[in-house]
Amino acid sequence: MEKPIKFFAGANTKYLASQIAKSYGSEISSSSIVEFSDGEFEPSFDETVRGSHVFLIQSTTPPSDNLMELLLMVDAAKRASAHNIIAVMPYFGYARQDKKGKPRVPIGAKLVANLLSAAGVSRVMTMDLHADQIQGFFEVPVDHLYASELFIEDIKNLNLANLVIASPDMGGTKRANAY
Repeated sequence: MEKPIKFFAGANTKYLASQIAKSYGSEISSSSIVEFSDGEFEPSFDETVRGSHVFLIQSTTPPSDNLMELLLMVDAAKRASAHNIIAVMPYFGYARQDKKGKPRVPIGAKLVANLLSAAGVSRVMTMDLHADQIQGFFEVPVDHLYASELFIEDIKNLNLANLVIASPDMGGTKRANAY
């Protein structure tokens, strides 16, 4: 018997999640978020996820609340006996912190990878990571997708003579050069 597939949206990715679910001939599964007076929040699933492949679709921009929401959703799915928990992160917050550029600074991308693994994620799907090495920070499989491939043909078809694609830093140079 095939395991059910459930798609859940984070608070800031409902439209994207609905489009992803729709592309699979499905709908977003029902979930809720309770907000407490001190600013904490508690996400919950309004239907069973036991034995299911659970896709948690949540971008982490801005990272603080959205990353915490994703971590809490992962923990809830784990505690509810989901079979697999896949974090779909169109934007991977803290990806620019992929190495130490000077002494006494964190490697934020590695910390986020550790947090997701500790929370119980079994796979991560993300797009256009700041640096490919971030995939190696995880103890679980990472599907690193590239949006640039979708845009290259459209940009070429614009026939712009003096088009310049710039990168904000060295980490994005590879992506900029893809254009």
